[in-house]
Amino acid sequence: MSLDRKVPPLLVVLGPTGAAKSDLSLILAEKLHGEIINCDSIQVYRELHIGSAKVPVEARRGIPHHLTGILSIEEELTAGAYARMARAVLSLLRSKGKLPVVVGGTGFYLRALLHGLSPAPMRNPDLRARLSGIAARRPHALHRFLRHRDPIGASRIHPNDHQKLIRAIELTIAGGAPASTIQNRPRDSVKDFQVLKIGLAPDRKLLYERLNHRAAWMFEHGLIDETKAILQVGYSPAAKPLRSLGYKQALKVIANQLTREEALRECQTRTRQYAKRQMTWFRAEHDVHWLAGFGDEPRIQQQALNIAGAFVSS
Repeated sequence: MSLDRKVPPLLVVLGPTGAAKSDLSLILAEKLHGEIINCDSIQVYRELHIGSAKVPVEARRGIPHHLTGILSIEEELTAGAYARMARAVLSLLRSKGKLPVVVGGTGFYLRALLHGLSPAPMRNPDLRARLSGIAARRPHALHRFLRHRDPIGASRIHPNDHQKLIRAIELTIAGGAPASTIQNRPRDSVKDFQVLKIGLAPDRKLLYERLNHRAAWMFEHGLIDETKAILQVGYSPAAKPLRSLGYKQALKVIANQLTREEALRECQTRTRQYAKRQMTWFRAEHDVHWLAGFGDEPRIQQQALNIAGAFVSS
């Protein structure tokens, strides 16, 4: 990779949930005088702590964290809005001469930040409401419709991922072309930084063991109580952030739909499945320096520091 040092560096730490991305980002930011930009769609919410795996303030080593805990649960953050806010932070850090370290596992946010979003029609609330109603009555109808209108787009979306299916159908109908075609139109990519992407790819068996332990820890250390407290404040259980892993299962316990043990097993299963989908997504990213381990392993941290240090100082 040829570097133009008129353009400042930008580090990205990516990988599946549970790979200890936060641990690695703290080391990189500390050693290379950086600040961290959150790229996790759940950690943006200020009320969600245990289930979001946020780094506690006291464990951040004094390193500023941007876009963490900035929204209330009743607010929704689109990928486009995230990208605009994150790019504003990038401009701020550039003016301060600080190294940005973007870290998180929300691949769509990261893609929007680095590569921009394709020009696409605005959201249509009425259409989305109708599609949501169809999904509730006939769960697989949306995927069948998209397969007929946009086979390529449908092949990229899980039949149960109604949120992405609704957006793809919305694009297809409003844009007058398959969503996959619209999404491939030229984008506004980041041009003011040279980007180094470091990916964590731990052994799958070890990752799954960690994820199982982390889910158990969450349930043992107050996830259900945290969720109850959120509801007592007046937030709706239908709020989108509460449909995320962990909180969704906690809500089922509160509603007596699952026992605590059943909820834990479901959370563990869904989290492993999510990690697998994340790796599939990130493997499609270009120019990633993949490291075979966890971000809290000293050997992985040293490898990452060697790569990032050379990139920043060259």
